[in-house]
Amino acid sequence: MPTRRHFLQASTVAGLAASGLAAQDQSQDKTGDQKTSPNDRIRVALIGAGGMGSGDAESSQKIPGVELVAVSDIYDGRLTRAKERWGKDVFTTRDYREVLARRDIDAVLIATPDHWHAKISIDAMNAGKDVYCEKPMVQRVDDGRAVVETQKKTGRIMQVGSQRVSSVVYKKAQELLKSGAIGELNMVEAWWDRNDAIGAWQYSIPPDATPETIDWDRFLGRAPKVPFEPVRLFRWRNYRDYGTGVAGDLFVHLFSGMHFVTGAIGPTRVYATGGLRYWKDGRDVPDVFLGLYDYPATDRHPAFNLALRVNFVSGAGETSGFRFVGSEGVLTIGGGVSVSKSPRDTEPGYTIDTFPKSVQEAFLRDYRKKYPLQTPNADSMRPAREEKFQAPHGYSDHLEHHRNFIAAVRSRKPVVEDPVFGFRAAGPALLSNVSYFEQRVCAWDPETMLLKS
Repeated sequence: MPTRRHFLQASTVAGLAASGLAAQDQSQDKTGDQKTSPNDRIRVALIGAGGMGSGDAESSQKIPGVELVAVSDIYDGRLTRAKERWGKDVFTTRDYREVLARRDIDAVLIATPDHWHAKISIDAMNAGKDVYCEKPMVQRVDDGRAVVETQKKTGRIMQVGSQRVSSVVYKKAQELLKSGAIGELNMVEAWWDRNDAIGAWQYSIPPDATPETIDWDRFLGRAPKVPFEPVRLFRWRNYRDYGTGVAGDLFVHLFSGMHFVTGAIGPTRVYATGGLRYWKDGRDVPDVFLGLYDYPATDRHPAFNLALRVNFVSGAGETSGFRFVGSEGVLTIGGGVSVSKSPRDTEPGYTIDTFPKSVQEAFLRDYRKKYPLQTPNADSMRPAREEKFQAPHGYSDHLEHHRNFIAAVRSRKPVVEDPVFGFRAAGPALLSNVSYFEQRVCAWDPETMLLKS
């Protein structure tokens, strides 16, 4: 069969141009963020003032009309730091219940260790507060339905903090996939690798960490009672008693982003494997983790398979990314969005060298009747194409996610990542841990959000 040359035609498209985003931001500001009256002021409190919580507080306060009035944390040093950063008038306490009891607080930002997420979210909504809770929404699958039901019962606004669902990059990917840019989806693969100590959760431990400066019993909560050991607090992600390991920290981000792009609500089968390969520092969760997931066909998408990977000793290479593989192309998310296409051959080809010559000749006569041989010319060449879409410099989906939350607090309209969405992302992530530690395949019902026996 004649060989065909493929030309690469790359086109950079300003689909996410700064001017377009500026217009979008102004529109949002007019409905929520600008020209706020005293009645529009939203007073928020932070519960859990670690790195992520502090980032949440900073993002919230960039939104006009938002005021941080209280901070709760079990380490005194973080309460001192809160006043240094956000003013001496900020109310501070070790006991989050004192925050929930204040009538001047409209919403809370929950960024505690994972094992406190469900309890504090439920308490906050029952206390009449709106909730922004960091991912994963819950530490255990059994916790999820209670959070969902509490939100429905109280009618409070609750948003889960996985900001990809507010990203213009992921929105563009959603539009491209829905438009058929890559044909029919059949596989998704995503990864989030790290190769440094901080990325592997080796966070700094303050030298003044003592039983006097830390409310150890409050930190433990429902976790097993163990003697004071500050490494378990300041590096809590390394321990199953308080965190959810790689799955709850990073897989859940990948599930959230992928569900948003595809419209999927979850897999029916979950399998995970991996191991502790390098960071043997006392942690009891793996630092290399891989998951495989079966997504059935629905009216929103065809059946497809998902493969996830996290490696904390990745050496080198791309830190994170997505590949949505379709029948006509590949959509990639990595900083921006790109669509690569290489059209299929115009004929299937043949493998006849092992046939007798007379059979080869007969085969070719019939083949060329069906696929006439064409003289190559410029019009008959099949160009591969690549389209790229980039967010403008300085764009922050984290800020956008908080802006969406505050807009919902003001308007009482649904958020982009409510507890149902949050649980449908957390569920398969947490089942990845179950699969790994129990060495079994897990069956999940994404509609009812229940683990099948």
